[in-house]
Amino acid sequence: MRVALVHDWLTGTRGGEKVLLELVRMFPGAPIFTLFHFPGSQPPEIEAADIRTTFLQKLVSPRADYRKLLLLFFVASETWDLSGFDLVISTSHCVAKNAKRSPGAFHLCYCHTPVRYLHDQFDDYFRARPALVTAAARLVRGPLRAWDRAAVPRVDAFLANSENVKARIGRLWGREAEVVFPPVDTGFYTPPPPGTPRNGLLVVSALAPYKRLEDAIDAANTRHLPLTIAGFGPERGRLAARAGETVRFLDTPRDDMLRACYRTAEAVLMPGEEDFGIVPLEAQACGAPVVALARGGATETVRDGETGVLYDAPGAAGLLTALDRLRGLTLDPAALVRNAARFSPDVFRGRFLTALAAARSRAEKGPEDVRIRGPESV
Repeated sequence: MRVALVHDWLTGTRGGEKVLLELVRMFPGAPIFTLFHFPGSQPPEIEAADIRTTFLQKLVSPRADYRKLLLLFFVASETWDLSGFDLVISTSHCVAKNAKRSPGAFHLCYCHTPVRYLHDQFDDYFRARPALVTAAARLVRGPLRAWDRAAVPRVDAFLANSENVKARIGRLWGREAEVVFPPVDTGFYTPPPPGTPRNGLLVVSALAPYKRLEDAIDAANTRHLPLTIAGFGPERGRLAARAGETVRFLDTPRDDMLRACYRTAEAVLMPGEEDFGIVPLEAQACGAPVVALARGGATETVRDGETGVLYDAPGAAGLLTALDRLRGLTLDPAALVRNAARFSPDVFRGRFLTALAAARSRAEKGPEDVRIRGPESV
């Protein structure tokens, strides 16, 4: 059986790429179809794969905001040549699910989220953008949402990375999905030696508007708290200008450096709504509690009062109140590690392969109505 993997783009290693890495290990030799690839940005096993890009490879650069080419992402996703492959597995948060399989092939989409900035997170994503950029985005939003939905029938079965995303797939696309949580490398992310001091706050995130990283910065500025922000993205300049003297930025640390950050952090902050969020689980695997906005995937990964604190109101004030609450708790480090262990790579592999086999079995029995209701209107 010939297998093809499809991934939106390869520009850095975040949660989506960690899922892709497990798929590369599960399906050795499978080529990776992607819009574009920045060489050296991926783990060695992905870099060593047969990576096939589109015409966008010649148009993008690590030094420019490639997200401005969103319209071309949709165009380029129509050009992947998947002829000759029996199984297509897409890992999608943008257009990877648009891939066209050959007749008779099977397309399984592991969905990190329907496209955030076309659907219900549009305002969050563009709230800090220049007015002209936001106006242009509003003009193309309707046609691209229609294109996004028109491509949904190309997928034979959906897997969702969380209950949160499963609900969004049903609401936006009218499709059922089975939940398979992403893998967390619990063999690598482990607690520090006993007695290791913890000091300072940590954020590990893409620097994008909907992440609400300004809430963490404002909280740190208010009380002069040490805060490290590890990640990269188009918001770097704006966030750096907002940051006070106790805030430092750490661009895309190596895995061993990131683990060291988790092991010495007083708490890991997640002030924005995540679709799932691997970072909170990596943190817990290293014994670091998590303070997170009580929305989206955090409600599935953080046990309030046991492995961290969830808070309801976005903003620096709510975050600071949650930090105060955390400091009044006595958490069991072993409970944090046990919670993260529920998401180990072995668990992911078993659930993924079981879900794939079940989906293909249903398809072989004949067509079925995979819609659960009509998607919400544009």
